[in-house]
Amino acid sequence: MARIRFEFDTFTLEAELLDTPTAKAIVAALPIISSALTWGEEVYFDIPVEVAREKTARAIVTPGEIAYWPDGPAIAIGFGRTPISQRDETRLASPCNVFARALGDVKTLAAVKAGTKVRVSVG
Repeated sequence: MARIRFEFDTFTLEAELLDTPTAKAIVAALPIISSALTWGEEVYFDIPVEVAREKTARAIVTPGEIAYWPDGPAIAIGFGRTPISQRDETRLASPCNVFARALGDVKTLAAVKAGTKVRVSVG
């Protein structure tokens, strides 16, 4: 599949799209400009895409997996612990559709502050 790019104020994170209905729906809506929010070691932002929760949706992700949160609707990028994590897991607020994998170090997202503009485009 193609790549997707997340452009924040001071850096860009690229990711490889997975072959999922969610990835296809998000690509069809690009480009998207939104405003980042943070929740523990997670950056998320609203997007104008409505997709159902997939059968493979899960709340616990591996840092580097990029997810679509149907309850938002939003893109959620967990890079460490959130307020509901147990031990060292990365637990999102509720089950999400994993649709991409980051090609760079997601720990760089620690620099993102609430309100930071993010532009999502085809990579």
